[in-house]
Amino acid sequence: MTTPAPLRPRLVEGRVTDPAPRIAVLAPCFNEAVTIAKVVRDFRAALPNADIYVYDNASTDDTSVRAQEAGALVRSELRKGKGNVVRRMLSDVSADVYVLVDGDDTYDASAAPQLIGRLIERRLDMVIGRRRHTTAEAYRPGHVFGNWLLTSLVNWAFHARIGDMLSGYRVMTRRFVKSFPALSTGFEIETDLTVHALEMGVAVEEVPIPYRERPAGSVSKLNSIQDGIRIMRFVARLVREQRPIEFFTAGALALLLAGAALGVPVIFEFLRTGLVPRQPTWLLAVSLGLLAFLSITCGLILDGVSVARREARRMAYLAFPEPWR
Repeated sequence: MTTPAPLRPRLVEGRVTDPAPRIAVLAPCFNEAVTIAKVVRDFRAALPNADIYVYDNASTDDTSVRAQEAGALVRSELRKGKGNVVRRMLSDVSADVYVLVDGDDTYDASAAPQLIGRLIERRLDMVIGRRRHTTAEAYRPGHVFGNWLLTSLVNWAFHARIGDMLSGYRVMTRRFVKSFPALSTGFEIETDLTVHALEMGVAVEEVPIPYRERPAGSVSKLNSIQDGIRIMRFVARLVREQRPIEFFTAGALALLLAGAALGVPVIFEFLRTGLVPRQPTWLLAVSLGLLAFLSITCGLILDGVSVARREARRMAYLAFPEPWR
């Protein structure tokens, strides 16, 4: 298994820093008392020099106690939602390399050195652990289909080739993390991270990792239908904000087609008889055509706003040095 390569010393504020990367393992948790201690111990064994943070998201069990007993640095975030927890973690914790992982013991901690090694050797900004389930129970068919549908939608909208957009196992650099606006509040946080990487044009790769079922007594908090709809709505919002030309042009085409369907028969009737007997239909068709042109105008204006926001995020990204420089 690949291990992180040693880093060259670098100058920060006139002094030479430690060449070893500072690694932080971030585990957001909600009622994971059954599994969190094992997750902490496994990552301590895989990454002995890493700082392991567990952020408790208002759990009603003793998740915090068990994480602290296992040796983790425990913090809390009272606003419920995985996105809220991850945003707080990425804001609070300072490191060169971040390992984001769920606290449910479904991801293999021993794969972390391989993911970090790939990040450093290939000079990437994010490595996604692409899940390969070891048993049929590990990855329910509904989750498989939902992941494929949402990933395909993002790949189509952002011209990408991501295989597992919803994976919760990721390794990221400091410059990527600190330029990430973290807009989501729930399980759509993985989508938010992926789209941010695609919009920034940073280097991202996927590495296959084993994915196992939850241990006995551990219950999933993911609702396939409810959270799937929420993620799909979030993707639509991201497309509207990040790809306004495509979004509003699609709306304009729909309006034009509806207007044509209503207006063409009226035009043919006028050419045949010289009369326009269906005044409401004619007015509706013209209104739909005007709305279509208004939609395109909105897309052009918002595209300029989107470019400015993208440039601002890029400048924030470039403000941090590469972790291996």
